[in-house]
Amino acid sequence: MPELKRKFRSVWSHLDERTRRLVAANEALSLGYGGVSLVHHACGLSRKAIAKGIREIQGGDQPLVGRVRRPGAGRKSLTQSDPGLVPRLEGLIDAQTRGDPESALRWICKSTRAIAQELSQQDHPISHMTVAQILHDLHYSLQSNRKTEEGADHPDRDAQFRYINAAVKKCLRQGTPVISVDTKKKELIGNYDNPGQQWLPAKRPKLVQGHDFPGPEVPRAYPYGIYDIGRNAGFVNVGTDHDTGEFAVASIRGWWRQEGRRLYAGAKTILITADGGGSNGWRLRLWKLELQKFADQTGLSVAVCHFPPGTSKWNKIEHRLFSFISSNWRGEPLRDYETIVNLIAKTTTAKGLKVTCRLDRRKYPVGREITQAQMGRVNLERNTFHGEWNYTIKPHIKGS
Repeated sequence: MPELKRKFRSVWSHLDERTRRLVAANEALSLGYGGVSLVHHACGLSRKAIAKGIREIQGGDQPLVGRVRRPGAGRKSLTQSDPGLVPRLEGLIDAQTRGDPESALRWICKSTRAIAQELSQQDHPISHMTVAQILHDLHYSLQSNRKTEEGADHPDRDAQFRYINAAVKKCLRQGTPVISVDTKKKELIGNYDNPGQQWLPAKRPKLVQGHDFPGPEVPRAYPYGIYDIGRNAGFVNVGTDHDTGEFAVASIRGWWRQEGRRLYAGAKTILITADGGGSNGWRLRLWKLELQKFADQTGLSVAVCHFPPGTSKWNKIEHRLFSFISSNWRGEPLRDYETIVNLIAKTTTAKGLKVTCRLDRRKYPVGREITQAQMGRVNLERNTFHGEWNYTIKPHIKGS
């Protein structure tokens, strides 16, 4: 036995799974009766593996060139044997998903052990290590179970997140259109550096301006996005003037006329999730006045849910649309408006994202003052829970 052990030890580290099995099987055959047990104790390979090697030798199987196992051999992955696992996992953490607006990275607060426990209770037995592996494959980054500091946290921040999540899910079940809206970072138009890299012939980089501190005369682009959560589709209105409340609602109106009214012909209500500031901020009078005009023109009741202050990256549009646009045009100088429109329109993802883009050259003057009398004509109904963030603007009845 000691001699047999030394024999295996001298070559064992140089063999792969299949050759170890065949060497052990060949030695067992040469030893005759009891050889399988002797080889098992000498090399540590299981009797089942040695017996399999004997069958392969006696059966005269052809060698598998470049392979250790036969095609299709081995245990199937958990995602294959349990096809409902990944959708259930994504549904479980969707309400707590967070994302960086400029990357496809997403992260969650729940620990992998807590997720594994919940999935196991829902008839999807899984270990916390497998949860971590699947989340990594889905481009999630696992964080500790604590809040992420981002400015001053509002005491009802998490409660507002839950409210928005419940409202979105309810509307999606009912077939009501749900859109996430925001303005992407404004972009300089010209031969300026655009962060990121792209594949080019060696030592032939694109030459751009050595600085990007242009004056006000240099044109800018203001991409305002509408992300249809239920359909995983984007619509981007690229403005050339200013990012105002009027421009924001004009972009939503453009999406409705071009796509929304055809896709949601029977809709009576539309739900908009938006940041708490900017051109669609909850304090902005012009935003609400223009939404009233949109409601009157379309006959839709416009329900709006704003994210709490300092939580803009939680908005779906950031990590489901804008991040992929940034990735698609990385390293490409945005020399003119047509380049921006074409690059945005060509943005796609493996999960089927499609984007429509148009150029808006209309003027949207800044500094418009909205009087109290004008605001009095806005048919706004506040929700009982944070009515400043959650409200519905209803169309006026014709003739009233």
